[in-house]
Amino acid sequence: MTTTERRETAVETIKHAEEVVALLREGFLKAGVKLPSLRIDAASCVGETPAILVDLGRCNMEAATRLAQVLEEKAAAS
Repeated sequence: MTTTERRETAVETIKHAEEVVALLREGFLKAGVKLPSLRIDAASCVGETPAILVDLGRCNMEAATRLAQVLEEKAAAS
């Protein structure tokens, strides 16, 4: 694989990660949970074959409580 091909693959991987973060943000908001620090971890985007990590970030107790409720409700519905 050429350097250009590796770079293009890395860019596509990062774009996909950005789409996933957007979907997570939308899903959390629909569930009533706002994670203001939700983002792609920038350090994981480096290199020829980035291993992207999603940083769910920090949240206040209200958001953490709501997230726990949503998970509990989902588990109970299964």
